[in-house]
Amino acid sequence: MVRDRVGKFVASFDAAFAADGVRVVKIPVRAPHAIAYAGRWGRSVRAECLDWLLIWNRRHLERVLSAYVAHYNLARPHRGLGLEVPVAPDGLPRPTGPIERVDVLGGLIHEYQRAA
Repeated sequence: MVRDRVGKFVASFDAAFAADGVRVVKIPVRAPHAIAYAGRWGRSVRAECLDWLLIWNRRHLERVLSAYVAHYNLARPHRGLGLEVPVAPDGLPRPTGPIERVDVLGGLIHEYQRAA
């Protein structure tokens, strides 16, 4: 887990994550923009996914986040990449035909692909 050096994170906060096997990494001193990418992703996952769902337990959260991460990397267009996805397709020619909608997370997120 990457975190900043603000005073609200005490040693017990780091110890709680260490007990679960999570390594805590602090950003460099006087480098507040070092965590900007993680902050942007956190804002995206919250606004597009977590604010709309009631999470029941850790297992449910892990399933929701894994589905969102797959959507984020494989189907969601990114403006910084010219509306491309971070993980490029395997180079196969794009099929032609009608477009169908695929619901992700029970219809919370929609992806579009060519019908087979």
